[in-house]
Amino acid sequence: MCGRYASFLPPEAIARMFGTANPSPDIDPSWNLAPSQPALVVRRHPATLERRLNVLRWGLLPHFAKDAGGRRPINARAETLAVSGMFRGAFAARRCLVPANAFYEWQATATGKQPFAVARADGTPLALGGLWEGWRGPGGEIERSFCIITIPPNAEMAALHNRMPLVVEPADWPLWLGEVPGDAAALLHPPPDGSLRLWPVGRAVNAHANNDASLLELAAAG
Repeated sequence: MCGRYASFLPPEAIARMFGTANPSPDIDPSWNLAPSQPALVVRRHPATLERRLNVLRWGLLPHFAKDAGGRRPINARAETLAVSGMFRGAFAARRCLVPANAFYEWQATATGKQPFAVARADGTPLALGGLWEGWRGPGGEIERSFCIITIPPNAEMAALHNRMPLVVEPADWPLWLGEVPGDAAALLHPPPDGSLRLWPVGRAVNAHANNDASLLELAAAG
């Protein structure tokens, strides 16, 4: 699964990287984004069809939910997107990209779970594949939210966990966002082996209240 990630580039830099059309939103950087928190998401606006950078809440609240108190999944399994009542509509029409500098995964060890940071080997930011929804409350208020799609791991991730977030390559962003025709399901595969780098980090990341650049530092041996 994907339950924590880091996204600390300035919104203006993310907007330039993804070529979004709207003014950059105001949001603080985070080295330890956790479920239920607001985060930057790139999506295609359903009315204007522009590529936009918006702040959405992590934990998908489907548009058909009767109230805001129901289940809010943070991940969606790629294998069931096309048949799941929770995700089918969003996969067809509301796919998004989640900018991240790194994500975290935990490996079970004899002394407890050891957190690792995972980033692109070439140093460029990740674009995680996700789904977004807009839910309208009884008073007319709109809450926009998202989840991150998970897939089977590539070779380096398999040593840590049996799932990993979907990574969408820049050449595939237009197809994933629905800007060009094509089969988005064909993108639901692991990244090439060797395209990611992993390193152990300190267990301070376990507490989401800890949030600074030191979380990504290489943990001392032992």
